Amino acid sequence: MSGTVGVLTFHASINYGSYWQARCLVEGLAARGHSVTLLDHRSDAVRSAEWRSAFQPELPRRTPRRHFPALGRKLRAFAQTVADLPRSAPFPLDRPDLAPAFDTVVVGSDEVWNFSHPWYSASPLFFGEGLRGRLVAYAASFGGHDASHGLDAGWTARLARFEAISVRDANSQSMVAAALGHTPPLVLDPCLQFPDVLPPAPADRGDYLLLYGHGLPDWFTAGIGAQAEAMGLRIVAIGYPHTIADEDRSDAGPIEFATLMAGARAVATGFFHGAVFALHYGRPFVAAASSYRRLKLEGLTRSLDAPHRLIGPHTSQATVRALLETPVEPSVSTRIAEARIRSTAFLERALG
Repeated sequence: MSGTVGVLTFHASINYGSYWQARCLVEGLAARGHSVTLLDHRSDAVRSAEWRSAFQPELPRRTPRRHFPALGRKLRAFAQTVADLPRSAPFPLDRPDLAPAFDTVVVGSDEVWNFSHPWYSASPLFFGEGLRGRLVAYAASFGGHDASHGLDAGWTARLARFEAISVRDANSQSMVAAALGHTPPLVLDPCLQFPDVLPPAPADRGDYLLLYGHGLPDWFTAGIGAQAEAMGLRIVAIGYPHTIADEDRSDAGPIEFATLMAGARAVATGFFHGAVFALHYGRPFVAAASSYRRLKLEGLTRSLDAPHRLIGPHTSQATVRALLETPVEPSVSTRIAEARIRSTAFLERALG
């Protein structure tokens, strides 16, 4: 047993994936017999940035004010849901020395080491600076920070203090290998590693295509709109409003997000966890990668034998239609099962 475990991640972000990976990791580790608590870091600057992004996610393109009531309901739903998570006493983001002590601190699984993150970039806290307890990284990621950019000596020294490191994508794997001289294991995002935490899939799928993401390219939304019409499916936009949507669920909280994902006939997304949830529920899906999310989506789909689900502007509409009608292939389930064994083995070595 590892005694007390503190999980350090982006648990309070207004982001469905951040919420669910935090909850799945906490509940998954607790089910293995550990006493688990989230480290509740706070920052007025981060909170302000989160709220601005919640109401204006596509700046410099402004979200019309008519969408603000729904987006405000989403923000409140997140606050209420996050409040139910097991959290430590709060402490300032920039004062990790004030964080409570744990026997082990597990950092991950979000893009906690992403130097391109809009408000958590290069925060020493997520590299273990000042924390009391042995350091372990589970499914940590450098996000959109390409491994070719490398790490300087200061950040490398911080990583070297971790007793065990695992990552969730090949780019992060390359980054750690170049910095520390050993290749960390590639493990599953907690939403795939601990699937029992998520709501069960319904017996029957709904009559809708779930559209999730913002900043989606015009070629992608136009193609999705055309295919949904041809398939006789309504488009339900979750988290963010879209002009092509038949139903706007930009007010959905984290629980509704998972429920709508579970019941969708198909999923179209530009986000990492949009693909994760489609993979978990076996739903037909396609994804389009922005420059910010390219490395994450490419790493996920390649590692789980689904790279063809990541489409581009030159992908034929016949191919898009086929992907939206074809459930996730059996080989994907095989890859997930294999990765779950590997992930469990890492956690057993790292935590006991």
